[in-house]
Amino acid sequence: MNNKNVHILIVEDEQRIARFLQIEMEHEGFKVTTEENGGKAFELIKTENYDLILLDLMLPGMDGMTICQKVREFSQVPIIMLTARDDVEDKVNGLDIGADDYMTKPFAIQELFARVRNVLRKSQGSDNAMQGESYRVGDLVLYPHTYEVEVSGEPVQLTRREYDLLEFLMRNKRTVLTRDQILEHVWGYDYTGDTNVVDVYIRYLRAKIDDRFQRKYIYTVRGVGYAIKD
Repeated sequence: MNNKNVHILIVEDEQRIARFLQIEMEHEGFKVTTEENGGKAFELIKTENYDLILLDLMLPGMDGMTICQKVREFSQVPIIMLTARDDVEDKVNGLDIGADDYMTKPFAIQELFARVRNVLRKSQGSDNAMQGESYRVGDLVLYPHTYEVEVSGEPVQLTRREYDLLEFLMRNKRTVLTRDQILEHVWGYDYTGDTNVVDVYIRYLRAKIDDRFQRKYIYTVRGVGYAIKD
């Protein structure tokens, strides 16, 4: 993806940080729009097309968590949350409601660039997917172009992270994937958190798919990892 064709919205109420991010992003060739008020930013997102949103957590008008949650009701635009709050619960909540990544201030600008490139690559890959493409395992179907999942025609509502995990499993169906492989492809190569997060999200998927429909799709291979199969 050519950076000149990428439009980034920076939602940040600290003018010094917003200006710094704008200068650095524009230096990399990105088109940048900034907004300091959360409510006004949400209105922009509803009416304009952005390729990526850098979203502060604490904002006047509407906080970042609320913005992310509302945006996910109608758009899968990549969102990276930026916040001074280094709280695990905040990170988990942000990822659960659909954020693609989460960075704690202060951060190195090169690390931010790496994360921006990572989420843009994932987004571009989804955009380039053929409209008729789908991944199937028995009655479980995933449509990458619309972020839809269904079992026997019945829709399954997933968070963005749950969807990314399921897609990775289904793209590699009948292949046993290690926790490290899953972390690298779903959470990113630079994830430094607890590897138990994979087990937690596997439980989330099982509750929404295996347990709900009383069919086993996701299998544990002890000492190795996880696989999805009929």
